[in-house]
Amino acid sequence: MPSGMEWLVVLAIGLLLFGKRLPEVGRSLGQGINEFKKGLKDVDGGAKDGASTPAARSQDQLTSGNAQSTSSTQRSETTSH
Repeated sequence: MPSGMEWLVVLAIGLLLFGKRLPEVGRSLGQGINEFKKGLKDVDGGAKDGASTPAARSQDQLTSGNAQSTSSTQRSETTSH
């Protein structure tokens, strides 16, 4: 296990290497955390409302589209006979 002095040396080397880029790294890390939290909220909200997920919505659209095309096909078949 590293002692306090070893951690201090590692920290100093890290500051020398990444000192100018630390604000960018912090900003990117913060944005990544925010995106992760938004994703978790979307997943939690989607689990509560099953129909609000994109897959469920597209399935509903496909089902309603199939029903409409089936009814129009049936109408055209009855008209042609």
